[in-house]
Amino acid sequence: MTEIAFHFNVGDPLAYACRLLRKAHGVGTRVTVVGPQTALSWLDQSLWSFSTLDFVPHCLADAPAQVRARTPIVLAEGAQAAPGHAPVLLNLGEDVPAGFEPFERLIELVGTAEADRQHARARWRHYAAHGHSITRHDLAASG
Repeated sequence: MTEIAFHFNVGDPLAYACRLLRKAHGVGTRVTVVGPQTALSWLDQSLWSFSTLDFVPHCLADAPAQVRARTPIVLAEGAQAAPGHAPVLLNLGEDVPAGFEPFERLIELVGTAEADRQHARARWRHYAAHGHSITRHDLAASG
């Protein structure tokens, strides 16, 4: 069953996603990122430029199969998530990502805005109702 981790009180979820993906790549973890097209476009551009010392290889889900197979980070809009690609799914969307069940881990980023919190509560209830183990990481509490 998929392990779920919520990261709460994320000041800038997209910048945090860049750092999280850099860390995942650094330890050799493959990640599929799902979310709305606007967030994925921003993330695509940011992964090229957020750090002058690090390169975080990534591609979009509509890249050729041979490119996706060799790329550790794949950005997929909505239900395009391909569980065979990676053990970790990062959700940047407001809803429970369709097809998340085959992934080993699902990471949910929750900003500080009340709307983000409301959507996160609905996702949390969904996962809990389906028996998933949920871990909470509160960035405000960790300083």
